[in-house]
Amino acid sequence: MMLIEALGSALLGLVLAGVAVRRLSHRLPTRSLVLATGTAGALFGAFVTHTALDPSTVLLTFIGAAVVSVASLSLLLRPNGRLRRSAPA
Repeated sequence: MMLIEALGSALLGLVLAGVAVRRLSHRLPTRSLVLATGTAGALFGAFVTHTALDPSTVLLTFIGAAVVSVASLSLLLRPNGRLRRSAPA
């Protein structure tokens, strides 16, 4: 059962990273880094969720994997356009 959770979580992370690359490619670094980060985040999220909760809840494990994967992908986002600085106080 744990092998299915790991493979499913890795696939979920790849899918989420692929969607991020497709929709936000202008704000993300290289494609390989994004795909690796999404997969690693999903696997880590699945591990933490599986450890913290009852191992028989596969759906909760996938939800935890998706949350950590999206959170780690959000750390790769760059600002859109130029940053505007306010006038000195």
